[in-house]
Amino acid sequence: MSGASGGAGLPTTPAERSAAAWTSPSTCPPPDRTITFDYRGTGDSDKPDEPYTTRGFALDALAVLDELGVERAHVYGTSMGGRVAQWLAADHPERLAALVLGCTSPGGAHGVERSQEVRRSLAQRDRAAARRALLELMYTPEWLATHPGPYRTIGDRGMPAHARRHHLAASAHHDSWEALPGIVAPTLVIHGADDVFNPAANAPLLAGRIPGARLHLIPGARHAYFEEFREVAGRVVADFLADVAG
Repeated sequence: MSGASGGAGLPTTPAERSAAAWTSPSTCPPPDRTITFDYRGTGDSDKPDEPYTTRGFALDALAVLDELGVERAHVYGTSMGGRVAQWLAADHPERLAALVLGCTSPGGAHGVERSQEVRRSLAQRDRAAARRALLELMYTPEWLATHPGPYRTIGDRGMPAHARRHHLAASAHHDSWEALPGIVAPTLVIHGADDVFNPAANAPLLAGRIPGARLHLIPGARHAYFEEFREVAGRVVADFLADVAG
């Protein structure tokens, strides 16, 4: 991710995933320096059995930047990572050179929730069927037919049950609506137009709430637009960051 103040970019991952979700070099625009980290409860980070919040995850991200001596960064968050990025931008505006929010939501009463049909498909007792339903929410049938996996967007298999519960609770309780107008970083909101996992209707809500935010919907893309449509998305994000840099 093209950066500022030393060329740093901080991608934040979706819920229940470790930084491995960002290891594909074409997931993000080419970096000067790209920083990824494992949320608490995932990957190599500690997994305390205590409540997690998206605002708390933002503090964890800030601690990573502090430890590495990065004063300002472009922050790119997808899904729950986008919720975390909202707090990072709202609470610590001096640390962001630019903000990209992908396939995410403001949460709370104003966010558009997934339908009951989608919820039922993910809650099936047949775990193989539930996994297939999740994959179909992430990717188009054409992509799945030609990409047998492994899929890095469907969760950290090594995540303990208590951490998974806390991550789901953090995502469910997210509500940044009142804070969004205070975001001052140049912002791009990007979303798959066919996303029903985190409904695409959330994208114009965010873009309309954040002053000066730009909106880009990717036709035909579902939730994992950043992987399946990575060339399109990467170009959109790279062009945005280049424009911000002037």
